[in-house]
Amino acid sequence: MKVGIIGATGYGGVELYRILSSHPNVDECILYSSSEMDVPYISSFPHLAHLSDHILKDINVEDIKNNVSVLFLATPPGVSKNLSPQFIESDVKIIDLSGDLRLKNSEEYEKWYKRPCVEEDVLEKAIYGLSELNKEQIKDARLLANPGCFPTATLLGLAPVVQKGIMNENSIIVDAKTGVSGAGRNASQAFHFPEVNDNMRIYKVNEHQHIPEIEQMLRVLNEKVSYISFQSHLIPMTRGIMATIYGSLEDSYTTEQLLTVYKEFYKDSPFVRIRRENEFPATKEVYGSNFCDIGLKVDERTGRVTIVSVIDNLMKGAAGQAVQNFNIMCGFNETTGLQAAPIYP
Repeated sequence: MKVGIIGATGYGGVELYRILSSHPNVDECILYSSSEMDVPYISSFPHLAHLSDHILKDINVEDIKNNVSVLFLATPPGVSKNLSPQFIESDVKIIDLSGDLRLKNSEEYEKWYKRPCVEEDVLEKAIYGLSELNKEQIKDARLLANPGCFPTATLLGLAPVVQKGIMNENSIIVDAKTGVSGAGRNASQAFHFPEVNDNMRIYKVNEHQHIPEIEQMLRVLNEKVSYISFQSHLIPMTRGIMATIYGSLEDSYTTEQLLTVYKEFYKDSPFVRIRRENEFPATKEVYGSNFCDIGLKVDERTGRVTIVSVIDNLMKGAAGQAVQNFNIMCGFNETTGLQAAPIYP
């Protein structure tokens, strides 16, 4: 099988290449770029010198249709809007890592992303690719919207208690923190080393574009969900997301009882690891891996639960999950190419 990556020079794109270049079911990765075509790939990423003699290719839709079975769009928002419709009638399966296909309501997309939405008929065909919650639909998908990094950590942390009605649906508060690589590779003052180092910053207060994506999926799990409170923070580390989630319980539960609920819910999910009682995950413990680690504790004094969910934002939050979805879409074991343990320390 030949696969293509558009946006191969970004952080998500290079992680895709790193995984797919050693994937047993991939014969070749063809790398495309709109800004650096005809340039050797190792000019951007010298660390791949032992793997890659690729020359970046210009984006030619007909060439892609003739040479690629699955195309990954590791592009900023707005690019997939124009590219995806050109492949709808072809044999090429699309996995889009941007946010262009995630929201089913076009007005919501335009409100939160502040740009025109893709056509409605394209949105209708797109399957939301949160692997653990939507696997049966993903199996038959030809156009797949890979989830955002914050939604992945948040939804996996919330899914068991929201679906089963254990948590009050309108009491959800998410305090989320991310590493700097989530902002992409392009330089800007906000992500300049002196601005980030020894610093912590809240950003997009009540305006983060991942909020409607989280709410949309929560309503699929439980139609009683209205809105959540979600805040994002930038912290001085390269990779990782920690979502610390708070909510009120509808009845009396012990920590042990809720951990049992989570273990049962994710018993067939190889990349979700539930911690033992009084153990909580750290971002370094999933670094470079496709795992989502979850710990929780009930506060019996207040009747609330604290859930901690961590992922690597470039892996389970982007490229790793995209390959997991690729495996499911193509009928491979979903762990293929993703079995590596986290990098530690």
